[in-house]
Amino acid sequence: MHFPLHPDTPMEGKSLAELFAGRDVDLDAMYQRMKGLMDEEGLPYAERTHTYNSRLAQELGKWADTQPGGDAIHMKLFQAYFVDGKNIGDIDLLVEIAESVGLDGAAARDVLENRTFEAAVDADWQKSRQYGVTGVPTYVADGKGVVGAQPYEVLEQLMDAAGAEKNGV
Repeated sequence: MHFPLHPDTPMEGKSLAELFAGRDVDLDAMYQRMKGLMDEEGLPYAERTHTYNSRLAQELGKWADTQPGGDAIHMKLFQAYFVDGKNIGDIDLLVEIAESVGLDGAAARDVLENRTFEAAVDADWQKSRQYGVTGVPTYVADGKGVVGAQPYEVLEQLMDAAGAEKNGV
């Protein structure tokens, strides 16, 4: 499910300093916390200076999920944004990313320019509002949820509360 974290971000992006201006946010501490969490999971993560509008990337990802092998695009989008600091609102970059995972570049461009998956992402955004999602990631099970990167034990408690059966653990 897709979520509008900062939907008002212009397509050309915005500096993190501008995004958090007037709020008591320590950008270095925020980065260090996220870097530590990502390191624990073996995921790459770099210090970013800007945020970019992810709407078109979400629409591309929704389309890619309908294509054979398209699920590979999600890690490439993560890499572009969180590691390489690239503008994932840029159509040319998104087409390049689609092609890098073996998807048809012309079809990807068509999806982005004609907004073919706009309604599908709108539906995801509506569902996220219904669930009360305020950040990413959010985990929901049986109508209950937890927001943010969480330790395994917290997710296990969420699943236990939802009555999920353990699978071979």
